[in-house]
Amino acid sequence: MKARNADFLRGFPAGATQCRIFFFCGPDEAGASAAAARLAAALPDAGERVEIAGADLRRDPALLGDEARSTSLFGGPRHIWVRASGDEAHDALQFLIETAEAGAGEAAPVFVVATSATDKSRTAKLLEKRKDALVAMFHQPELRDVAQAVRGMADAAGLRLGGDLAERIARAAGLDVRLAQSEIDKLALYVGADPTAPRPATPEDHAAIGAATEEDGFTPLVNAVLGGELGKLPGEIRRMRELGLNPVGVALALERRAAQLAQIAAKIGTSARIQSLGQGEKMGLGIFFREERAIIHQFERWMLPAARGARETRLDKLIPRLTALHRNLLANSQTAELLLAQELSEIGRYAAKRP
Repeated sequence: MKARNADFLRGFPAGATQCRIFFFCGPDEAGASAAAARLAAALPDAGERVEIAGADLRRDPALLGDEARSTSLFGGPRHIWVRASGDEAHDALQFLIETAEAGAGEAAPVFVVATSATDKSRTAKLLEKRKDALVAMFHQPELRDVAQAVRGMADAAGLRLGGDLAERIARAAGLDVRLAQSEIDKLALYVGADPTAPRPATPEDHAAIGAATEEDGFTPLVNAVLGGELGKLPGEIRRMRELGLNPVGVALALERRAAQLAQIAAKIGTSARIQSLGQGEKMGLGIFFREERAIIHQFERWMLPAARGARETRLDKLIPRLTALHRNLLANSQTAELLLAQELSEIGRYAAKRP
């Protein structure tokens, strides 16, 4: 079965919780990850989460079936979470399906969040007609869609949002539903709300705990890092600390830009020029006038080969590194700012390297 963004704004597509294989793709990686996480939490037998990199499945397609059919350390249920790029998980999923049909036994639910993949990819075609699989395509969201999702998060947390506060939170999160969820969680804690004791929240409450907007905080830092602008980077890292930018929010902003570069590459190829696109095509890829020069510069740097003679691009190396950074920040909240600053410097130096 197939689904899209709108099907996840207030709940899940009909029959979604009965599926066993989930493929979440499209240019909105944040929305895909958030929807997959909510769906995993809603499964009756989700249990322990086991993470596998898409690159590992590409090297060893049998690994997915081995993990999905093994038991957890304490004997409870588990589900498999795969972060992949493009069709990295295709062969592994095909092997999982073929072995199941041959009598290999029931497998744990498998969630694949695939950047730079679409519902026209080989993996999507493999799964879309299966009754036990869900393919969901996530496009870059509109403000009204994220605001609606924020209202749903607030209702679940026992928050009553007045006026345009839902839109304000959506803007402050850069239309990233994961960061918006973090803002809702903080706001609920701040006003003492929970589902059994709903409380109102005001713009003043959000101002007291809210993250800086992406325009004011994240974008200059993202451009300095991914553009390899080493002269600007120390000042941007210092500004990040002074403003108290959320480390996970910064990591998400980097992930969004990397996903955008991957989407552009899927559209025009790694050796083409963004300047050759028409204005409508640029807007469809999220390339607007104010950021166009920076995106062109970053695209040219990250489409370079990862090493001399390599088929992989620098971007192919960056995406799993950002995923690992995100996990490390969540797991090490006390030292997140230091970890982030170190990684930003490393990525910036890599971006600045000459081919």
